[in-house]
Amino acid sequence: MSGSMERFLASHRFGFGMAGDGRAPVEGRAHLEAQLAQPQLAIMRGQHLTAGDGLVRYTDVKRERLQAALAATARARQQEGGGMQQAQAGGEMQQGQAEGDMQQGQAGGAQPGMQRRPGPHQLILMPEMDARVQQALAGEADFLERLVVFWANHFTISVKGGRLLSIAGPYEREAIRANVAGRFRDMLLAVTRHPAMLQYLDNARSIGPNSRIGRRRDQGINENHAREILELHTLGVDGGYTQADVTNFALALTGWDFVGPRGDQPGAFRFNPNRHEPGPRQVMGKVYAQEGEDQAAAILEDLARHPATARHIARKLAAHFVADTPPPSLVAKLEQSFRRSGGDLGEIARTLVRAEESWTPQLTKLRTPYEFMIAAVRTSGDQPSPRRMNQMLTNLGQGVWQAPSPAGYPDRSEDWLAPDAIKTRTDFAIEFASGYTGDAADLARQVLGPALTDETLTAIRRAESSRQGLAILLMSPEFQRR
Repeated sequence: MSGSMERFLASHRFGFGMAGDGRAPVEGRAHLEAQLAQPQLAIMRGQHLTAGDGLVRYTDVKRERLQAALAATARARQQEGGGMQQAQAGGEMQQGQAEGDMQQGQAGGAQPGMQRRPGPHQLILMPEMDARVQQALAGEADFLERLVVFWANHFTISVKGGRLLSIAGPYEREAIRANVAGRFRDMLLAVTRHPAMLQYLDNARSIGPNSRIGRRRDQGINENHAREILELHTLGVDGGYTQADVTNFALALTGWDFVGPRGDQPGAFRFNPNRHEPGPRQVMGKVYAQEGEDQAAAILEDLARHPATARHIARKLAAHFVADTPPPSLVAKLEQSFRRSGGDLGEIARTLVRAEESWTPQLTKLRTPYEFMIAAVRTSGDQPSPRRMNQMLTNLGQGVWQAPSPAGYPDRSEDWLAPDAIKTRTDFAIEFASGYTGDAADLARQVLGPALTDETLTAIRRAESSRQGLAILLMSPEFQRR
């Protein structure tokens, strides 16, 4: 493989693509591995980002305090540099929303014809979405960022229910980014204990029927959390668990909760023994006699190192980065790496990079809408406002933290190839290119390099305008697939 092709694939397949000026955020295999040695690059830092425990308090926040916090957010973004115009646009957007909220009164009380005001949680969510997009656009650690997106989708939560609007960003930062190159068991435990997941999968409302509270209330266990951990997060649907395993695991998880907004440490994990179902539990053929919180923790530890978990994660990683139907040899290498390293996610990612199967020059994997939008913005250098980008992603079918189910967004090309989905992408490309005045053919050479075909280049050159040329570039097979 030529150096130029390796450079292209490193950025295109393992990152968000080349920049419009020909810059490759990922220079090659060695650069990918170097990022894995610096996992701190995946961490977001900034005065405008609030810890999850702090955001739980916003259940009762007063609008005046929120407005002041949003103004401080915009100032902090500007002081941090690297995105002055975007931070200013985001600050103006937030401030305008807050002012509009103050004028429109309480939710549901707006006059007919007036836009329903966003609540305080929505106002917190927008800067978090913007920060996530900015992190991807910066290109400082593209591979790590792609891994964050993968794991955030694997351990998905969704703000569609409304309860998680203010805590989705902190969840990704605290549970996913902090462990993206660490141990799978640590990420699994962090995800399972986080208030966002405890709310999303209803474990905070699960009560052991024979617990102290359960004996006084006509309320029992909720199996959602246990089922999704087994089916989605660890073993996989074919991992060999039974309904009895789901029920027993759900009983073991009773009592896993978090401190509410009026507690001493809002948002902090807590174990509530009054909700926990007493007694031993049998899961996947093993009896767990531990008491209290330790029981579910021991089950999670075993699930994290189970051979079925290694196989499930290996298949998902290979399918995400290489092909919908990945080479069995690649899956086997990743599975062996998982088991040999004890679930070391950095080592598994290195195995992915080092495998020759990962470097086939054929571009078969369709970019997801999120990857497509980030690549389009990086290509043109023309960045819409945070509100507009969020709307674009929603229209494309992949709004940030808005997955339709606990399974996350689909990761197979066929799921994004429906006629209406392609039309939406085409409409996006046309709208996105509407202000472009540069040389689209030269831009294509910069961002597609050795993958640019004569057919695509000819079509771009024959375009009636620069705008049409850019739209053709964005919808070309070489750009759409990685």
